[in-house]
Amino acid sequence: MTSTSDWNEKYLVENRLIEQLKEMGYEHIHGPSLDKERDSTRVVILQDRLINAIKRLNPWINAANLNKIVRGIIHIDASSPMEANEVFHNMLVNYTSIQQDMGKGKKNQTVKIIDFDNPLNNEFLIVDQFSISDASGTIRPDLIVYVNGIPLVVIECKSPMVAIDEQIGKAVKQLRRYQNQCEHLFHYNQFMVATSNDRAKVGTIGAQLKHFGEWKDPYPFTSPEVGVNPTPQDILVAGMLSKANLLDLVQNFIVFEPDNGRMIKKLARYQQFRAVNKAVNRLMTAKSPRERGGVVWHTQGSGKSLTMLYLAVKLRRIEALKNPSIVIVTDRSDLDDQITNTFRRCGFANPQQASSVAQLKELLKQGPGSTVMTLVQKFQTSNEEAQFPELSDAENIIVMVDESHRSQYKGLAMNMRTALPNACYLGFTGTPIDKEDKSTTRTFGPYIDKYTIEQAVDDGATVPIFYEARLTQLHVEGETLDQLFDRKFREYDEKTRERIMKKYATEEAIVASPKRVQQIVLDIIKHYETHIMPNGFKAQIVAVSREAAVMYKDKLDELSDLESAVVFSGGNDDKENLKKHHISKDEEKSIIARFKKPLSEDKLAFIIVCDKLLTGFDAPIEQVMYLDKPLKEHNLLQAIARTNRTYEKKDYGLIVDYFGVSRFLEKALAIFSKQDIQGALMPVESELPRLQTRHRAAMKFFDYTRKDDVESCIQLLEPEDVRQQFDLAFKRFASSMDMIMPNPKAQPYVADLQFLGKVRQLAKSRYRDEAMDISDCGEKVKHLIAEHMRASAVEILHDPIDILSSKFEKKVDELNGSEAKASEMEHAIRHEIRVKIQENPVFYTSLKEKLEKLIEARKQHQMDIVDLVEQLRGMINDMRDNSTKSQINGLTREQYPFYQMLEKQLPVEDDKEALKELTHIITEIIVEQSVVEWTSKEDVKREMRQKVKRQLRVTKCPKDQIEELTQKLMALAEVHYKK
Repeated sequence: MTSTSDWNEKYLVENRLIEQLKEMGYEHIHGPSLDKERDSTRVVILQDRLINAIKRLNPWINAANLNKIVRGIIHIDASSPMEANEVFHNMLVNYTSIQQDMGKGKKNQTVKIIDFDNPLNNEFLIVDQFSISDASGTIRPDLIVYVNGIPLVVIECKSPMVAIDEQIGKAVKQLRRYQNQCEHLFHYNQFMVATSNDRAKVGTIGAQLKHFGEWKDPYPFTSPEVGVNPTPQDILVAGMLSKANLLDLVQNFIVFEPDNGRMIKKLARYQQFRAVNKAVNRLMTAKSPRERGGVVWHTQGSGKSLTMLYLAVKLRRIEALKNPSIVIVTDRSDLDDQITNTFRRCGFANPQQASSVAQLKELLKQGPGSTVMTLVQKFQTSNEEAQFPELSDAENIIVMVDESHRSQYKGLAMNMRTALPNACYLGFTGTPIDKEDKSTTRTFGPYIDKYTIEQAVDDGATVPIFYEARLTQLHVEGETLDQLFDRKFREYDEKTRERIMKKYATEEAIVASPKRVQQIVLDIIKHYETHIMPNGFKAQIVAVSREAAVMYKDKLDELSDLESAVVFSGGNDDKENLKKHHISKDEEKSIIARFKKPLSEDKLAFIIVCDKLLTGFDAPIEQVMYLDKPLKEHNLLQAIARTNRTYEKKDYGLIVDYFGVSRFLEKALAIFSKQDIQGALMPVESELPRLQTRHRAAMKFFDYTRKDDVESCIQLLEPEDVRQQFDLAFKRFASSMDMIMPNPKAQPYVADLQFLGKVRQLAKSRYRDEAMDISDCGEKVKHLIAEHMRASAVEILHDPIDILSSKFEKKVDELNGSEAKASEMEHAIRHEIRVKIQENPVFYTSLKEKLEKLIEARKQHQMDIVDLVEQLRGMINDMRDNSTKSQINGLTREQYPFYQMLEKQLPVEDDKEALKELTHIITEIIVEQSVVEWTSKEDVKREMRQKVKRQLRVTKCPKDQIEELTQKLMALAEVHYKK
């Protein structure tokens, strides 16, 4: 039986994880016992284990080449941690090659670092408490997964006794600190895990908290196979760290993609990993070629293009498929471009885009190893052809068909199957297959994998979509029109009736009458300017016809300064008012590119469409769709999903309904299974209960304090953990308020939002807490708080005053009471120490120790508040004086921290002049050796270290301290002499 003293992260989280990995075949080694395997604590590669693995996997390799490979792994030539990470990943999964004579002259030979084909033919270690030193200090990650001596996974554990909302946040913060302090560990990192057992998330190098995701499926295991009532940690470990899955993830499910000028490392989410492996399993184990296919339904916005990419990567590596050809088929040119660009950006080898029917035929005859992207429309017969020709009878052709539910695939799909009769056909769709649609599953085979709308929102892969019905007096009565049509045109076939209905609806029901459009445009302008524009998002207007789309554009131009563009397909017979809006394909691409840019960079706020850009159009910045068109079934689901993509500060998508779609929504979606479309659209009012709960959670911090006693409220937030809990509660409340405002239903909560925002901003200033920056709130909320603070004559909207500035004294003197003065000075000193400690660790560490003693003395009532204030003033004066002491000692500002470091570390050297001379010599070595960006060049740093060590050896520095002192001096060099 365990005592409560065992309720900590070591017992509840670390040990549990270690035991699980041991059961999965890992060897557990305590970190300190590995120190004998490395030269210094700076080394992160277990070199002997790496050498043994390379020799075992490549028995032919000679000693010179072995050394060359190991050196290439340990010293990666790159200008940033992300670049090094990509270089190493490429080296690992695509193998590295080296020239060696195997008896027939020198030839390139492939060197395996890890055996991906046989996971058991590798060494897997789980190591705890492994210390690693770098220029910035020493880190000790909770757990590291080593494979063949290489640290592939870093795991940070937090106690489940920490506040629920902070467990993962604190772990991720620690992981980000490790990346800053010890870059070279993360040259090899494939992913990181933040866990508290009850919660567990995974992310990649450079990822912020919001990019860490859960791993909810232990596939190919089931939850019962993992254990009785497995925790999220148990499931993640089983699903990601089983030997086969870990190597599969590393080899096939990581891509590097450029985004806005920087590289991002992407790791598959659990549903992508599961879908790809289910598809591969079906393909490889099917009893007949026809049974190899199936349908992957992953809701829109959840990364379908990347799932196709991961599948393509994995298929290419399966030896039994003999370098398969991969054909990606879509039915819209924008989708074709989007998927092709995804493949190209992620470095997939040579995807070829068919530009014509003739070129497609040539590409499909290429044979193994080709990747062909095409529109389904290119599988059309020419006038001379009775039927589409057979182009290849190969069985190792994998055809991935995007948006596979669409009806227009019928005739062209037959041609596609005629051209490639033995191919495997996999259908991908972003919408569920409807109950009556047997053709999709008959064509492709049964479902391979499902990932529903609700699951995507729960996982944060997409944002929830809310709807709001506006100007109900202008709604088109959809049901009444349907009944009217059934009566008047029952003798016509369905196609003709649809055509008449569209004409009748636009003309007779006056959907696009100028008066009605004008009223809607006025409402759109007001709604957009108050709800959407303040947060920097953009909008799409969906009109019932091209004529109506042009009318919307004209009215928007007439009634506002908001910039808009119309996008529709032009016809030769169009009237002049439509012709003036005809655009080329390049112009359309330019409009879309402009629309995707932030509002601060490009003022194009609205895209107005009729049929175009309702499917396959991916613009995360779009938050709202103004809908004035009857959309049904798949088309409705496809269209509304334009607003569900995640984007900075975007908590939800919004459909504003002017047609009345939301009133017959249930009927429109009844063709799907209820569980498949659950959570597709929710009324805005459904946020109110959550707003009430979040309001209460934020206000409860001040239940026993007078709201007009601001100083007491600020002091309540002094403990960092309380501040973090309050900040999270405030952000959630502010997020719900941003969603509802300026709806009158938000009014009862406005005063409390202003009060909380004011206290939060004052606490940020007092405690120098950058995490409480108000910039992470929506613009509507920021504006409210700023107005309130101006009205309260609180001028702290700028950064806190520098402690060394003369204005700081003035600010302290203006505070009421000694407690407030002491608090302001204490946290200003803490901030200064935190910021400057790397510049001068000796001086600021001693200050930190002195501050802690003073605070402890005050807590123990050994000092009254007036004495504390005076002592703190004295410390601030010491900080000011320290910057002038260097000149008195005849040293530059950069040299003085080196002098203080040597003075502290060499107490046997009591000759101050000798210490000054040594300072000059060491800083001269650094200046002479330093070149541009030297801090990222291992060879330069190595040379510099050796020269510094050589100099220390001729001093009175004890031999056992030379290594440590050199590391500390090098850390100072990286701060003060960085170029």
